[in-house]
Amino acid sequence: MSSNKHPVQPTPEAIQHAFQLMTGHIVASAVNIAARLGLSDRLVQGPRSAEDLARETGANPDALYRLMRALAGVGVFEEQSDRRFALTPVGAALTDGPVRWMALWIAGEFNFHVYANAMHSVMTGESAVPKTTGHEVFEHFAKTPDLSKVFNDAMTGFSNVVIPAIVESYDFSGIGTLVDIAGGHGAILTAILQKHPRMKGILFDLEHVIAGAKPKIEAQGLDGRVTTASGDFFKAVPSGGDAYIMKHIIHDWDDDKAALILSNIRKVLPKDGRVILIEAVIPPGNEPGMGKILDLEMLVMPGGRERTEQEFRALFDRAGFNLTRIVPTKSPLSVVEAKPKG
Repeated sequence: MSSNKHPVQPTPEAIQHAFQLMTGHIVASAVNIAARLGLSDRLVQGPRSAEDLARETGANPDALYRLMRALAGVGVFEEQSDRRFALTPVGAALTDGPVRWMALWIAGEFNFHVYANAMHSVMTGESAVPKTTGHEVFEHFAKTPDLSKVFNDAMTGFSNVVIPAIVESYDFSGIGTLVDIAGGHGAILTAILQKHPRMKGILFDLEHVIAGAKPKIEAQGLDGRVTTASGDFFKAVPSGGDAYIMKHIIHDWDDDKAALILSNIRKVLPKDGRVILIEAVIPPGNEPGMGKILDLEMLVMPGGRERTEQEFRALFDRAGFNLTRIVPTKSPLSVVEAKPKG
């Protein structure tokens, strides 16, 4: 196809931008290696040389310098004289904690293996994990506990970043009992209960997940206010809630399965109750948004999807709800609220 017949011609800046996009996997790999070696933590006390860091980590000195030089070029470190490096604010975010845990997962080897089969997802609309591993993603996690820990730590880290923004942005007052569906170890539920001392909670998840949650609930002194239940949300959810909350759950599933979960909530929700989803909402048009990138992750990994406001509205309508409002937060996620029809 002749380029001189194309109505849009690439500028030098556009070509450079294209090269930056196509080398993104190299940067992601470098960030992951820096996280695995704990380079940011080793720079907390001040600048150090690549050679010194190589001795401490067992890395090749020249190779480590080249990696850190590349990361300095994208703002993770600051290269000083004598091959010494200092932390930047971005590098400081990668010290041991939520962002580092996410880097270990999202830019890790497993993701690279799966994304090598991303074309399968684009051609079929299906997850690439079964083609890569022979199992659905959560089945694969069950068979690989080390990888499962990396994933769970990453999700905990992401929760630690977004939960304060959610609690700050949305008014949970007026809820007597809040039911957290697939709530893991109860991070969002307990954070809300800590702010609303009269509220009670029900934490619902798989049995082995609930077993791990109980000590954490007790450690916060909330065992008298939180009851637990286990089961399969495709079959039924606990009754007794004035509101039901799900954080980053609906996006794991296609519309049929997502509607089934919401329909099961509708069966037990009082007519004046509400459903609260914590999800990315894809912005319209060409507006940038993390949700558009996360949507590809959902396509390739679990086979789910992120949604626009209109898609949330249609999903709720199918399950017997009206979308009532979307509340943005100071995080990549928004609060999506719905109430029963009629």
